[in-house]
Amino acid sequence: MEKVKVTLPDGSVKEYDAGTTVEDVAYSIGSGLGRDAVAGVVDGKKVDANYPIEEDVELSIITIDSDEALEILRHTASHIMAQAVKRLYDNVQVAIGPAIDDGFYYDFNLDKTINDESLAEIEAEMQKIIEEDIEIERKVLPRAEAVALMEERNEKYKLELIDELEDQMISLYFQGDYVDLCRGPHLPSTGYVKAFKLMNVAGAYWRGDENNEMLQRIYGTAFASEKDLEKYINRMEEAKKRDHRKLGKELDLFSIQDEGKGFPFFHPKGMALRNELVDFWKEEHRKAGYEEIKTPIILDESLWHQSGHWDHYKDNMYFTEIDGDTHAVKPMNCPGGILVYKDSMHSYRELPIRMAELGLVHRHEMSGALHGLMRVRSFTQDDAHIYCLPDQIEDELSGVIKLVDRLYSAFGFNYKVELSTKPENAMGSDEQWDRAIKALKNSIERNDLDYEINEGDGAFYGPKIDFHLEDSIGRTWQCGTIQLDFQMPERFDLSYIGQDGEEHRPAMIHRAIYGSIERFIGILIEHFAGAFPTWIAPVQVEIIPVSDDQIDYALQVKEALSKEKIRVEVDSRSEQVGYKIRDAQVKQIPYMLIVGGREEENGTVSVRDRREGDLGTSKLSEFNAKILEEIEAKAISQENI
Repeated sequence: MEKVKVTLPDGSVKEYDAGTTVEDVAYSIGSGLGRDAVAGVVDGKKVDANYPIEEDVELSIITIDSDEALEILRHTASHIMAQAVKRLYDNVQVAIGPAIDDGFYYDFNLDKTINDESLAEIEAEMQKIIEEDIEIERKVLPRAEAVALMEERNEKYKLELIDELEDQMISLYFQGDYVDLCRGPHLPSTGYVKAFKLMNVAGAYWRGDENNEMLQRIYGTAFASEKDLEKYINRMEEAKKRDHRKLGKELDLFSIQDEGKGFPFFHPKGMALRNELVDFWKEEHRKAGYEEIKTPIILDESLWHQSGHWDHYKDNMYFTEIDGDTHAVKPMNCPGGILVYKDSMHSYRELPIRMAELGLVHRHEMSGALHGLMRVRSFTQDDAHIYCLPDQIEDELSGVIKLVDRLYSAFGFNYKVELSTKPENAMGSDEQWDRAIKALKNSIERNDLDYEINEGDGAFYGPKIDFHLEDSIGRTWQCGTIQLDFQMPERFDLSYIGQDGEEHRPAMIHRAIYGSIERFIGILIEHFAGAFPTWIAPVQVEIIPVSDDQIDYALQVKEALSKEKIRVEVDSRSEQVGYKIRDAQVKQIPYMLIVGGREEENGTVSVRDRREGDLGTSKLSEFNAKILEEIEAKAISQENI
């Protein structure tokens, strides 16, 4: 029998009969590994455990308790859920059901409206399927057979998906009485799923197109152990308490009105928070050598053809007509910023030129995708564009990385770094992309940062570094980005005069740190659960007079603090002091100053901290100095998170 060589991750090479499966190899290494093996990676591609090895390969084994198995586990759980739904209800058509971050979902077209009671019923049926330990088998059928099978089962969505495939052989997974169109891989059997839970139901248009029918999307999650599942559920409960939409309303920060779906309204307290973020951003950029610009929201359609956004982004853009010509509401700031650079000739002596813009952009989002401040149709990007000489690229990239760190550190965020490489729809030559990717790698390593490679996820004009913030309950949010671009300077014919007196092409760096100010505020609300550090708190001090007799003194204290630009309010309501204190704590106001007759007589204030409680009596000047020092230091205590 023909032999094949299998190279393992440690570099060792083993020889097997051709047709040996991934699972067979695992058992040959050890019985424990064989029992735990659920899939493999053959020459970089994930495959099922029963995948036959027919030629020399590099192989790594995926075990059920590994991070690599989690996506496979969740994908299998989505198939188990689909099988349960089809068993329980009549006239069910299944659409798509992928694994996603933190779980999975499946979209269904069925007559019954799924509710919480239905979820419990589906969970019980899923448990039965798991206990049946049904074998999961991949079969590759000729296109005509796959079509006939799905027609027989009346699966119109699967037929539509098959019709879009160019493959003549179609990959299907058979799971007892359930068959699904899928590339896999999957677990060997349903019994491998040990810990799962269905979370909620939402509406979803087929293919995300609001012109298509609305389906019911059931979300769930699955983990390798009950312990991990319980930990996740507890985190989700905490996330509900921190939901920025709920807290935004309670703290009177912002609202979303029916008259402007996807267009947030910021209230006075929300603007106080927003302005603090903007002021901090402007000061740090001034220190870092940036100049601020502002470009129009609406620009001629021709600009977007020139930039390439028309070909890559027009479905997400809004348009209007002015004087008979089509104009676009800008979805990005970079083309406008480029026009500012191009408005005059530049010498090599001027470079690098760093132009920053807090630019309002608009992008069309499906109504079902809108989510508070996290997913909106208009938002402010904290953009900047750097035009530099080729030999300045890595220094400029490194400078941006240091600026990112300064801003994120002020909010107590840890972050992870990801390098995204050339996508399929990329503009420009391989040589340009290789050069850009190398520069980004060098700048990351120069700053001693660990990073992961995200193959093929760069912007269409250049590779990028993305920064993923980790919040106080372990969730990650992609915010900052740095993109190195050799394409826009070409498309807009940008130049500078070099030492030789000739025109040369500058390199261009796009970058954002908050990303979207609106979304960043949403993240901060949830990260701090509304208990903002004093320096960004919308109201920093609440003055609580013990009785109406002390209102005048409370107003004097307010005036003194306001002169120092401390954000302060007086609660002059005819309520008990205890009620006012509790209300201020619910509103997450960092400090309460209680003023009664004794405080008025002595010119003092009784200080309360929202978490520590009574801090004792203090002279107003002493409290003033203390809070100003805290604000200046941008201090973040553990109680904030």
